[in-house]
Amino acid sequence: MQRYLSILSSPPPGYRQARKKRAAAAAPAPKSAADFPPDQSVGYLVRETHRAFLRALGARVSRHRVSIGMWYFLRALWEEDGLTQRELSRRVRMMEPTTATALESMERRGLISRTRNSEDRRKINIHLTGEGRRLREVLLPYAMEVNRVALAGISAKKIPLLREQLDRIKRNLDADAIPDAALPRRALAQARGRGPLREARYKG
Repeated sequence: MQRYLSILSSPPPGYRQARKKRAAAAAPAPKSAADFPPDQSVGYLVRETHRAFLRALGARVSRHRVSIGMWYFLRALWEEDGLTQRELSRRVRMMEPTTATALESMERRGLISRTRNSEDRRKINIHLTGEGRRLREVLLPYAMEVNRVALAGISAKKIPLLREQLDRIKRNLDADAIPDAALPRRALAQARGRGPLREARYKG
C-alpha cells in the first residue's frame, strides 16, 4: 500500500527535466557584447567627451601656431620650468620618442630651448623661452573658456561632484593598471597606439 501511494505522489517521468527547461527558457539570457551599445559605456562617453574638448581647445590655440601636442608640454612647463625630457614625458604621460618629436617642433617654433644637464650629461633640460612664457597668459584663458562652454547647463553645485566622480574613476583604473613590465614590448606598443618602441635621441 505504501509503495502504491509513493507511486501516485511521484511526478510523471520527464517532469523534472521539463520543469528545468521551462525555468531556463523563462530566465533572462546573459548579456552579450551586442547588448552593450557605446552610449552605455562610460569609457566610450569619456573618450568622446575628451575628443570634443581637444577639438574645441585645438581650434583656439592653433590661432597662435600651437598644436594640441605642444599644449600639453607647455602646460607642464608653465607649472615647472626646466624639467628634464624624461620628467616631462612622465608628467604628460607620453612616450619619450613622441616627446622628442614634439620638443623639436616647439624648439623650431621658438617656444623652448634644450640644454644638457651640467651635472649629468645624459639628461636634457627643457626651458621655456620668453615667447613660451608669454603664451601662458594668452592660452590659459582658452582652456578656461572651453571648460565654461562644456559645463553650460550644469548646476554649479554639481560640478564638484562631477570632478570627484571623475577622479574616483581615474583612481580605480590606476589601481587596476597592469604594470608595463608585465606586458611584452609589442603588446605594450600596440596598447599605447604606437609603433615599435625606440629610444629617444637628442640631436645637438
